[in-house]
Formats: sequence, structure tokens, C-alpha cells
Amino acid sequence: MVFNSYTFAGFFLVVLLAYGLPLSWISRKGGLLLASYLFYAAWSPPFVLLLWFSTVVDWHVARRLSQSRREFTRRMWLLLSLAVNLGLLGFFKYGEFLAESLRDLGIGLGGGFTEPSWNIVLPVGISFYTFQTLSYSIDVYRRRCAPWHSFLDYALYVSFFPQLVAGPIVRAEQFLPQCREPPRRDLAAWSGGAARLLTGLFQKCVLADGIFAPTADGLFAAELPPGTPSAWCGMLAFSGQIYCDFAGYTNCALGTALCLGFRLPENFRSPYAALGFSDFWQRWHISLSTWLRDYLYIPLGGNRHGRWRTVRNLMVTMLLGGLWHGAAWTFVAWGACHGLFLMAEHLIRAAAWPWRWQPNKMTRGGLRLMTFLFVTLAWILFRAEDFGQALAIFTALIPTENKGPVWNMADTQMLISLMCMLALCVTQWRTRDRARHEIWAQLAWWKQALIVTGMLVLLVTASGEDRAFIYFQF
Repeated sequence: MVFNSYTFAGFFLVVLLAYGLPLSWISRKGGLLLASYLFYAAWSPPFVLLLWFSTVVDWHVARRLSQSRREFTRRMWLLLSLAVNLGLLGFFKYGEFLAESLRDLGIGLGGGFTEPSWNIVLPVGISFYTFQTLSYSIDVYRRRCAPWHSFLDYALYVSFFPQLVAGPIVRAEQFLPQCREPPRRDLAAWSGGAARLLTGLFQKCVLADGIFAPTADGLFAAELPPGTPSAWCGMLAFSGQIYCDFAGYTNCALGTALCLGFRLPENFRSPYAALGFSDFWQRWHISLSTWLRDYLYIPLGGNRHGRWRTVRNLMVTMLLGGLWHGAAWTFVAWGACHGLFLMAEHLIRAAAWPWRWQPNKMTRGGLRLMTFLFVTLAWILFRAEDFGQALAIFTALIPTENKGPVWNMADTQMLISLMCMLALCVTQWRTRDRARHEIWAQLAWWKQALIVTGMLVLLVTASGEDRAFIYFQF
């Protein structure tokens, strides 16, 4: 069940009607919890057992962490949470990847190795809810928060269906306090949530699936080497596709939650207008980047132990961040690229610090373009099936004399994709320092109505192929 389906529309309508009944707050939360489990079971009912197991383990671990006084005992309980959650994540997401890597290593060393045929099915959303439950256990261990008093609230926090399968990764301190009292039935909040849900569907169905995906898929599915213009256009189209796809899901999640009276954290903030790579990671997939910062980068030492320890910690964090996205060496290489970008930026800033150099307006514009270019180039590794395909596309980006047949996409398709990508970037540059809800609130009512009508018309007339959200596979 996905947001861009009639099944979800019917499901959400039933949930809203049941949620609006004059019942007790506990009963309404129980209904949301049941709806969340039904939503998740729509993919595969047995995987609900994994969700229950993770929920129960971390609930009891957190209570034991709070009750224990000996540091050794508390560490053992935390280790149990880490072992259970990361063990399940490792088996389902990385089991076959590890077996295939060992096989390739054995072949490379001249030996023989046959990996077991596990045929492991990846539970949708396991990376997201695993990090969510882990953050709760770790925060209780660090005494940043106390164990929550209601198991119903905690179970709803773990399984809340708007953000269950593709984020944002919500912290307990962001969600659980909202469970204390029923939300006010605010028409402005409901209409804002509906508008945000519509925006997410527009980004997904019209932009990601209808405009950018055909262009990007054409490049990565081409049997012949791509021509240089087609390679550049396909690469830029994938940048637009992955942003509109993932930001579209996030807007659907935030809008759906807002209709139910819950506020979830922002996950994107004009990332293609970033001024540098650290700024990019403060704007792209914010809930993951802050999770990695708080639970990996800072515990490794952060920037507290000298320049070279800092760049090492940056690289380790981004390598694991790349691996989080998928069980493939191309994802590791993508993480390594961003690790190198962050390392270089850190060293350059450290060298320029004694002179207190500040870029002027033109230089800032150039740095934004450079950031966007390198981020877009790295997306090739993220999307490519293997290093051979990535290398072929990187090579095609450099104009050379063609010595054989090449693949070229239609001029009209390239023009539409490039114009939409340009409009997307210009919009983000103009709004990089403004919150979305502030921009929306400042618009006159007739402008809001015109925008909503335009998105509805384009949604109804969209002819793009229905695709699952890209981040479902992570």
C-alpha cells in the first residue's frame, strides 16, 4: 500500500473517519496502532512479527536501562538492543551481500566458494524503524530521556504508518510528548496537511514518475554507450527524480500525520541550493544525517581530537551511511565519495580559517553550483547497477569523437527534463533560507487555490508509469 494508490486513499479515508469518532484518546490511539499494523501487513503480514519483536525488545531494554544502577549491567542491556536490532538488519539486508562478497573474494584468491541460496526478502522499512528504536534505547542509556510510561504510545511511535516505511526517522522526544493529549481539531492544520499531501503526490507522480524517471531510466537501461548530451541529461534527470521521489514521500508522510494531529520533523530543506557538502547534509535526508551525527560521528570523537581524527570520523560515518542505503559496493563507493567531499571541505576550511576568508555573493553562487555538480556526479554511483555501468556513464560525460553507435534520447524529452530540473533548482535557490510553511502562509488565498488546482489537474492528467518510492528498497 503506497500513498499514490487508490487503496491508500480508501484506507486513509476510513482511518480519518474512525479517528474522528467521539471516543477516548486511548481508544483513538489504539485505532491508529491497529491501522499502522494493517498498513504494514499490506506488504507482507509475517514481517509484522519483526516489527512487534523490535518494539517489545527495546521497550523492555529501556526500562531495564532506567532501573539498573551498575554501569556494567546497563551496558549489557544496551548491547542486547544493539545485537537484536543490528542483527536483524544485518541478516535481512546484508546477508546475501556478505555471502556474494565472500564468494567473489574466494574466486579472486583462486579458491572455490558457493554461497548459500537464502533468497532473503528485505522487510520494507526495516532500516528506518531499526534506527528509530535504537535511538530510543541509546537515549535512555545516555539518560537524555526517561522510559515512556505507556507501551501503547511507544508502539505507536515505532509503527506510525505515515512515516513507517521510508521516514523521516523520528526521535522519541519528537513524537511521544504528542501522545499525552489528543490534538485539537484544527481546520487550518488539517487543510495544511491535505495541501502537503497533495504536494507530495504531485512531486512523486508528476515530476518524479512522469518527467524525470523516463529520462533517467532511459540512460541507465541503454544497451549502447550513451552520447554526451544524453548522459548529462539522464544524470541530471536522476538528480531530479530521486529528490522529487523521496521529498514527495516525506511530504506525503508529514501531510498525512498533520491531518491526524501529529507533527513530524522536516527531512528536506532545499538541498540543491546547498553551499558546500556539510550544508548539503544539513538539508538532504536530515533525519538520517542527524542520526549518524549523534549516534556515530560524535561517539567516534567528532571533531574533538584533531584534524586527522576528524576527517577519519567523517569518512567512517559516510561509508556506513552509504552502506545503510543498500547492500552493494556501489552504495559504499557513493558514501566514500561524500566522505571525500566532506574531508576536502574540512581541510580547505581549516587552511582558510587563519585569514577569516568569507566568500562574496558571486563566489557563493559558484560554490553552490560546484556542490550541486559533485552531488549530481555522485548520484551515478547511487543509481548504477555496477561499477562497469557507472564508469561507462562517467566516460560518456566527457565529449570525445564517437567511434561507434551511441544511444541518444529524443530532443523533446531532454528539453522537458532539463527545463523542469532548472525550475527545481531555481526554486530551491530562491527559498533556501525560508521554511515551506512560512512561504505557503504568506501567499494570498487565491494563489493557494490556483496552485492547488494546478497540481490537482496535473495529477489527474499525469501519464507516467506507477513506480514504488525509491527509498522503499532501503
